[in-house]
Amino acid sequence: MALQCGIVGLPNVGKSTLFNCLSNAKAQAANFPFCTIEPNVGVITVPDERLNKLAELVNPKQIVPTTVEIVDIAGLVKGASKGEGLGNKFLANIRETDAILHVLRCFENENITHVDGTINPVRDKEIIDTELQLKDLETVESRINKVQKQAQTGGDKQAKMVYDILVRYREALLQGKSARTVELDKAERPFVKDLYLLTDKPVMYICNVDEASAAKGNAFVEAVREAVKEENAEILVVAAATEADIAELETYDERQMFLEEAGLTESGVARLIRSAYKLLNLQTYFTAGVQEVRAWTFHQGWKAPQCAGVIHTDFEKGFIRAEVIKYDDFVSLGSEAACKEAGKMAVEGKEYVVQDGDIMHFRFNV
Repeated sequence: MALQCGIVGLPNVGKSTLFNCLSNAKAQAANFPFCTIEPNVGVITVPDERLNKLAELVNPKQIVPTTVEIVDIAGLVKGASKGEGLGNKFLANIRETDAILHVLRCFENENITHVDGTINPVRDKEIIDTELQLKDLETVESRINKVQKQAQTGGDKQAKMVYDILVRYREALLQGKSARTVELDKAERPFVKDLYLLTDKPVMYICNVDEASAAKGNAFVEAVREAVKEENAEILVVAAATEADIAELETYDERQMFLEEAGLTESGVARLIRSAYKLLNLQTYFTAGVQEVRAWTFHQGWKAPQCAGVIHTDFEKGFIRAEVIKYDDFVSLGSEAACKEAGKMAVEGKEYVVQDGDIMHFRFNV
């Protein structure tokens, strides 16, 4: 399941530095706009202590974590929706991602130039929001032109529903609001899924601060919090330069010591990856055996056959049942055999909704 989060932001806000911390695929980090011309893709391991704990108990031959793809997208400038800078190429790269990680510069540093000359993360956010909203408005108005006549003159109920949703989108976008602020119910969403609106994607704002502000934030961060309070968006405070220093340390103990001295309990990168995973509405189930202890990614709310299909499509097609052990039961009792003996292994059918942390064994026949 290759799901992508795209890192976006104005030039010189710390996107590539952050990407370098996240991934072994090194983007060029330089003090000038557009140092990232092609989107760099990194496959990022999702940190999960549960996987390590299961491995301790099972002692498998290999451990396989789950992953998320992070895409570092070239910096955007004002006028991108009209083709300025990298323009439409930038917007196309965002359209291909599943969620947006929007990096905002929340630090002063006279040695790193800002494309607009001054530090104002709320203004920077609004510049990118405006470009994405203008592109979405173009998409929405194009679709309105196609369905308006059918919706207003015919008896096509579906066309009428689509038209009504599009009008709500247009009104929001014209007011400078993102498409994600328009509330749609479950029945409506499938009818406009194929619009792939840029501002309808889930977003997390990453406030890139200096080292002194890494633990508690600063006035720039508070201004961002106030600006996005109605968006239902996550905010994460990270010191990208500090994370780069941490990434250079060779051992776990050295990294922990660095974090303690900085007043942090864990790295911002670890928090960011977990938050990105959550932003994509993803959860994890595990398979645990002597050959392999592995984490598998699934969408929250998926039923057992769908989750079986993550391993192989044959598992979903020929699904018979799932044997399920809860993570806490496995850890407290210490093994699959002990869980069976204690009656802690449940046998579930096709309607079982898989829960985060479930340890699964699928029975199938093709």
